[in-house]
Amino acid sequence: MEDNKKKSLIQYGVLAVVVMTLYMTGLHTEVIGFIQRGLLATGIMNPKVEVVSPTEATQNQPMANIQAADFNLQLLDIDGKVVSLEDLKGKVIFLNFWATWCPPCIAEMPNIAQLHEEMGDEVAFVMLSLDDDFEKAKAFNKRKGFNLPIYALASPLPAMYESSAIPTTYVIDAAGNLALTHKGMADYDNKKFKAFLKSLQ
Repeated sequence: MEDNKKKSLIQYGVLAVVVMTLYMTGLHTEVIGFIQRGLLATGIMNPKVEVVSPTEATQNQPMANIQAADFNLQLLDIDGKVVSLEDLKGKVIFLNFWATWCPPCIAEMPNIAQLHEEMGDEVAFVMLSLDDDFEKAKAFNKRKGFNLPIYALASPLPAMYESSAIPTTYVIDAAGNLALTHKGMADYDNKKFKAFLKSLQ
């Protein structure tokens, strides 16, 4: 009985040291993100999307339900240049709010990078970092080899894009309407979501 107690204390002690080491080195975010990536692989977190033709969209969706996106958003790119969301008008826009300290953001980042690699010419990707220090976001993007177009805020955030959840993803169609709001992580690199993006062009 005493031996079992000693064994349990040693196991808890080792676990505590591992957890403390992860937190002190900052690796806990990536470890938790890696575990959450397994959850994403199940597909249960995928955004609910419906692929419809423009004709069907007009017939099935009353005009009152169509919400115009707010393009009054200034962004700072990795070179320090200020760009506007307005500059991307006319393209489908994938706007994702993320941060390096957010495990679910880290979990979905590889599948977003894959999606960007495949559809980056058709869709404008805006990966908006909410990190206090934009250099951290830039270093993370480079270290992971994602090559994602990341930005920082250069103006106040329009009310339309205020969310209590991170990550949050917004998709704006080529006509300038808000087509999707998804709060929380998701696997966007799947056939249905790609078809949804194509239907918005």
